[in-house]
Amino acid sequence: MEFIELRRLRAFVAVAEEEHVTRAAERLGMQQPPLTRLLAGLERDLGVSLLHRLPRGVRPTEAGLALLEEARAVLARAEGVAEAVRRAARGEKGRLAIGFTGSAALHPLVPAVLRRFRAAWPGVSIVLEEASSSELENALQQQQLDAAFIRSAGGWREGLTAEPVLEEAMLAALPADHALAAETSPLPLIALAREAFILYRRQAGAGLYDTILTACRDAGFNPSIAQEAPRLPATFSLVAAGMGVSIVPASMQRLGGEGVVYRPLTDCPRLTAILRLATRKEPPSPTLRHFRDLVRDMRSSFS
Repeated sequence: MEFIELRRLRAFVAVAEEEHVTRAAERLGMQQPPLTRLLAGLERDLGVSLLHRLPRGVRPTEAGLALLEEARAVLARAEGVAEAVRRAARGEKGRLAIGFTGSAALHPLVPAVLRRFRAAWPGVSIVLEEASSSELENALQQQQLDAAFIRSAGGWREGLTAEPVLEEAMLAALPADHALAAETSPLPLIALAREAFILYRRQAGAGLYDTILTACRDAGFNPSIAQEAPRLPATFSLVAAGMGVSIVPASMQRLGGEGVVYRPLTDCPRLTAILRLATRKEPPSPTLRHFRDLVRDMRSSFS
């Protein structure tokens, strides 16, 4: 015999625990004759006697006691497998790979969503990856990530979609000794027309780069780009060194940055940083659907 059906094991466990066939049949919600046939077939297939038939019930034999111990373990394991499958189908168990850009990670929404998700679905293992927008989009296409917080539009990539999550203002980042750093009123973007700009490298993510260039042209000038940093946080070191000015999402202030002063901008209504959640266009897994719904629910608190 290659295997024992689970229904036979359940039947035997019920009889062995009740020590009475009729009571076991009632417990299982079945008639006594089919239960008796199940037990007889199990003994025949195993080639051993599993029960002592007594005048007022039954009692497991030595072989029956051995089977009882093993059967309980097998049934518990089978129920555990079934529950694990059901939890996965409900999105309560599994793995979720989430990516984010350096600037996205600094927005308070992102860590708040991750904390809330971990608390709500502790059975889901979360894997985090930080990279540029273009690298994250590649990882999504190659199914290495399930979702990513990015700054670029993202939707132009084949098989991807990017849902806007929130929009935040952008600030001028100036060296602390800059002539405009001491002022407190909002700074017109045109005031930076003659400055050298330090921008996040466009190849890594076109979203912020193109937004800044478009806003400057709308203000009446083409910015002079002195340096392109490989990562957005790296711009602050260059600004602090006096190599130029930059324009960054407001949440980047959380980095601080010794030697850098942040100034609000005016007369540039289209100069905003949009945070998007990029995913594949295919139907989401239950786990990813929970995550996406949580982002949608929480975004209004951070807008």
